[in-house]
Amino acid sequence: MAQIDTLSIRQGNRLALSRALSAVENDQPESRAILKELFPFTGHAYLIGVTGATGTGKSTLVNQLAKTLRSNIADGEPPKIAIVAVDPSSPFTGGALLGDRIRMQDLAGVKGIFIRSMASRGALGGLAHKTAAFTTILDGAGYDIIFIETVGAGQAEVEITRLAHTVIVVEAPGLGDGIQAIKAGILEIADILVVNKSDRPEAENTARALQMMLEITYNSGSMPLAGKHRLQQNTSQTQPTPYRKSAWEPPVLLTVATEGTGIQNLVTNIQNHKAHLTESGLWHEKEAHRLRQDLQALIRDTLVSQWQHNLDETKYKQVLGDVLKRELTPQEAVDLLI
Repeated sequence: MAQIDTLSIRQGNRLALSRALSAVENDQPESRAILKELFPFTGHAYLIGVTGATGTGKSTLVNQLAKTLRSNIADGEPPKIAIVAVDPSSPFTGGALLGDRIRMQDLAGVKGIFIRSMASRGALGGLAHKTAAFTTILDGAGYDIIFIETVGAGQAEVEITRLAHTVIVVEAPGLGDGIQAIKAGILEIADILVVNKSDRPEAENTARALQMMLEITYNSGSMPLAGKHRLQQNTSQTQPTPYRKSAWEPPVLLTVATEGTGIQNLVTNIQNHKAHLTESGLWHEKEAHRLRQDLQALIRDTLVSQWQHNLDETKYKQVLGDVLKRELTPQEAVDLLI
């Protein structure tokens, strides 16, 4: 592959940007140089995570949000918006449909909006292994707002809280009651709760159930708040992590994304949350926490890669055979191999 010019990426060359993202996603040799050159220009983008169960209308909601934010030009130049849509990979073939490109076709080619789908490639937590690196490149490329739409697996999508400044959790009528919401951890990761498809029956009941659970949570203090409501203050991995609570209480909003109903109200609440993060100092704390997490993940990946490179295959097969014969426990095998 020809060398990718990061200057052209910062100047808005979409082809160069696409090639850079592909290089990072495929872990090509030039990806390190690309990230190194763009990293000094990062730290300015507003990262918005959109998560929730499959079928709640996340893609349509992101589509409407992007169009509405681009049309809000009262404050001058409209923001440049990037969308990273993570699609699940097949556990058998490793392929992914990348269907969000189909759902967001009306945004294709729109000035100031860039869409990129990526396969999860077996990663858990709703994101892909390279999602954080994607946001770094898009941030360095000058995008003001980056939407990260997670896989849609439901109860495992907690990684988004470590990456995004604002997390929007999308619910829909008929997908479970308030107790199910607590089981899924929704109240712990949400900065904004959205009941989409609110023209359906039971939408008001769903919203009331979520609001009631939120009020119980805040009044009793029985459930610790996550995401942007509590931020890690201690980098030690052996000590409990202390958190501090913010004054933000997640609103429960009704939308019909296919019709654009409630979208402007959602945009207003997103802007309010951004202002809250900035005024409270949580924005900078969140950035520091995110970079710590990125560094720790890279250390883990590098150590595993080095171990695999130096692995004695003969010894590995022998130890594995002893485990299969129940002569060694898996922990004993690890002690022998590391």
